[in-house]
Amino acid sequence: MGGSRDLLNKQESFLNERLYSLDALRGFDMFWIMGAEEVVHGLAETTHFAFFQSFSDQLRHPAWNGFTCYDLIFPLFIFLAGVSTPYSIGNALEKGIAKHVLLKKILLRGFALVILGIIYNNGLILKPIADVRFSSVLGRIGIAYMLANFIYLYSKQAWLLIWFCGLLIGYYLILKFASAPGYAAGDLTMPGNFASYVDRLILPGKLSKGIHDTVGFFNNIPAICNALAGIMVGVYLRKPNSNGRRKTFYLLASGCFSLLLAQLWNLDFPINKNLWSSSFVMQTVGLSLLFFAVFYYVIDVLGYKKWAFPFQVIGVNSILIYISEKFIDWEFTAKKLFEWGYVWSGESGMLVGATLSILFLKWIFLRFLYQKKIFLRV
Repeated sequence: MGGSRDLLNKQESFLNERLYSLDALRGFDMFWIMGAEEVVHGLAETTHFAFFQSFSDQLRHPAWNGFTCYDLIFPLFIFLAGVSTPYSIGNALEKGIAKHVLLKKILLRGFALVILGIIYNNGLILKPIADVRFSSVLGRIGIAYMLANFIYLYSKQAWLLIWFCGLLIGYYLILKFASAPGYAAGDLTMPGNFASYVDRLILPGKLSKGIHDTVGFFNNIPAICNALAGIMVGVYLRKPNSNGRRKTFYLLASGCFSLLLAQLWNLDFPINKNLWSSSFVMQTVGLSLLFFAVFYYVIDVLGYKKWAFPFQVIGVNSILIYISEKFIDWEFTAKKLFEWGYVWSGESGMLVGATLSILFLKWIFLRFLYQKKIFLRV
């Protein structure tokens, strides 16, 4: 990874050491939360077409139990962070870099993400501890990344699957046989589940939903498994004893098997993003495997790369564009640059036109950074 203390660098070799499909899929993932979902919502609101309205519904999170396409975005990102581990940490190990040196880099990167997450939630203004939200999306990525990489670094590869199964089953047993005080064992409601109770007990500051945080502390345990699943995929892909087509087949088969287990587990432990339930992990790992298999086969096996370039531009600076929302007023900037277009599009097209212009402006910004080989390295 080289120079992990530098948040920005211009290292040309960075792009050559990675699977093209990895950054392309990460960019495709980030594409939806950097503005594409707002385009779909706008189309649903202005056209009232059934297709766009159904699509729009899939780009909203369920209130509690259930699953929509939008629920995949976050765990897919964690999964892809795992896939990159054998290509970065694994490659460094093969070059003879000591484990304690790599562990230091892993910890620095993980804690940097946790700190950036706190800043993303609260800005740079000092607040009383009671008003600070410490849990965050970036924090979860950082914690899952650190712990999964620690397991990868100090465990034999055969143990990765054992860790994966052990963490998921352990989390399941805890939530099934424990609860918040005053609730029956295995209560999985927002006030009654054990994970939310632990967060209320130990997390300082405020929780996103008062009695529950959507990215709480305790349910980081199963999130580690999304990263571990990605690590196992990265380990498998680096093995030279199988061709790309065979590897794609096994990725697809593993994805289907994971989805089947998710549906079976859902009967007893509902698929729930808020709890990051074990069935939710299996559901998102299964879909992550299917998406990655398709991108890997088309891009890295068949060699069709040009179509994915717009996504790669996003993927190599995904963290940067995510946190830019807190420091750049994209809506104001786009309005000033494209106000003539808003007038031309009329009232009905203004909503869609505004969201499209913001998305376009963000991509142009990322394209400029890509040309200059400037990447946010955390």
